[in-house]
Amino acid sequence: MKLTILASLIAASAAFAPAQQSAKTTSLNAFEDALGSQPPLGFFDPLGLVADGDEEKFDRLRYVEIKHGRICQLAFLGNIITRSGVHLSGNIDYAGNSFDSFPNGLAAVFGPDAIPQAGLA
Repeated sequence: MKLTILASLIAASAAFAPAQQSAKTTSLNAFEDALGSQPPLGFFDPLGLVADGDEEKFDRLRYVEIKHGRICQLAFLGNIITRSGVHLSGNIDYAGNSFDSFPNGLAAVFGPDAIPQAGLA
């Protein structure tokens, strides 16, 4: 009886003991200290673009991401400035149409007073 109680106590206490975890080494550990790696996710690569651990590929993807971000910022700023009524001086074509004679936003492309389609091809 005492042996049965002792065995059940040992089994119950083993259920709450921390499990031994082996150290996992992957190629993604190469980027755990990269700029932008933050807890709790660490290095986040959901598409597995740099799963092979190639440092040159990682640097290229980071460069392209920053470049595209800057282009998007300039496009947004250009949209805001144009919407506020500031237009370039001068003509958009040789026919004498000025930049401010066309509407803002998508109306400049699809509206009734849109920029001539020959200039968009």
